[in-house]
Amino acid sequence: MLPEALPRAAGVLGGGVIGGGWAARFILNGVDVRLYDPAPNVAESVQKMLANARRAYRRLTDVPLPAEGALTIVDSVADAVHGVDLVQESVPECLELKRKLLATASRAAGPGVLICSSTAGFRPSLLQAEMDHAECLLVAHPFQPVYMLPLVELCGGQRTAPEMLERAAAAFRALGMRPLALRKEVDSYISNRLDEVVSRESVRLLHDDLATPQEIDDAVRHSLGLRLATMGAWYPTDGGTRTRQEIEQCAFERPSSTRTGKFGTSPNFLDKAAEKAASLAKAPPLEVPLEQKRDDLLVAVLQGLRSQDCGPGRTLARWEQGLRDRSPRAQPAEGSGPLRMPTLAIPSGWIDGNGHVAESRYLQLCSDATGALARYIGIDGEYRSRNGAYYTVETHLFHLGELRAGDRIQTSTQVLGADDKRLHLFHVITREGTERPAATGEQMLIHVDAATRRSGPVKGNVRKRLLELARVHALLPRPERASARIQLPPRAPVAE
Repeated sequence: MLPEALPRAAGVLGGGVIGGGWAARFILNGVDVRLYDPAPNVAESVQKMLANARRAYRRLTDVPLPAEGALTIVDSVADAVHGVDLVQESVPECLELKRKLLATASRAAGPGVLICSSTAGFRPSLLQAEMDHAECLLVAHPFQPVYMLPLVELCGGQRTAPEMLERAAAAFRALGMRPLALRKEVDSYISNRLDEVVSRESVRLLHDDLATPQEIDDAVRHSLGLRLATMGAWYPTDGGTRTRQEIEQCAFERPSSTRTGKFGTSPNFLDKAAEKAASLAKAPPLEVPLEQKRDDLLVAVLQGLRSQDCGPGRTLARWEQGLRDRSPRAQPAEGSGPLRMPTLAIPSGWIDGNGHVAESRYLQLCSDATGALARYIGIDGEYRSRNGAYYTVETHLFHLGELRAGDRIQTSTQVLGADDKRLHLFHVITREGTERPAATGEQMLIHVDAATRRSGPVKGNVRKRLLELARVHALLPRPERASARIQLPPRAPVAE
């Protein structure tokens, strides 16, 4: 498996629901987008989708996002594919249209440029027919909303080079997605085929007057939907493995089941179904627009799954770690001052019932700043597994002002003392544009040995960098709010 490789720039062909969603996912991951769509209002619609995606991402993760990529609306396919690493085609499901567009893109992009189609209806071999560089073409089938749902199904055609599938998988992983490579070409791919069964049975239940649309949706939301999100369709819900008898029962249609095949309908039924669907759509309005409510629900599910390190939550955690690895490091202010963390905009999810930032988030800011300092002195995964890490034993918070959603803040950290085992830190949280701190946090930490799980000395270059930083910070004025009760004893060295 190739390592994750974020595209430098992407060409997006089509700015509708799918193409706009792709553009949003690229842009919010720091990838420049060149988008072609002759529709007169494409810029406005894509910007609206980007705003929805930006709002959702701020709720999805607390990790600072990279600087956004630039969106450029271009006048031709050739302009869209010029100088990009990846092309994503998302035009309407018309074979002739897609073939012509992909052939033009292939000629203009030249050899070696990865070209992906979002099609849900055509096999890639059909799309390759008129391309100059058919080896670069594969299907990358996403799901709506593209900027939120992590699955992307990858399918190569008869002329697709295997390395292109590997490159695509690496690129989509870097975008926070879960690429799933199909073993061979198949109509409708995997997830659509599963979805078609649920959709067909939902219509049949309504047709036979067994359930209303609301009852069908409730059944899915409160059982099947939650279970499928975590367990999938194959893994048995009661543990163990499927028996031969169970597999045989699933393979053949039971008399009581209408899972497969078509059934007749009447004009009267179609009228009734349309009427009931319309009445469902006219239900009491939501507090926020439907798209935002949908995104909020997906955020909640994904964050819940992340807390359990399960399925899509694990994908989210890996993407967040990638964001951390690519984010700017803490840097000393003015050369030798306190370490300054990257500026952060307060997410709306941090707000409590009183309209300002919850107390737990101040602790999180202090913890994040401590983590940034640890990375600054060289504590990484290898060091933690071999030597250990710092654990907080005492924290003091002072609330000096209120922070609200949207405020841009910065945390600075000063080392007040350090010896072989202990680390004394002072954090200052300041709103951008003001000098008076909104809060301060003071922490005492102990270095814990990885093998013994007891306090032990910091080691190697990490020790050297820490003590040097402590020596430099000892020359700074001591913060007036620093407590005398948790400082290191006078005998504790700050440097060698």
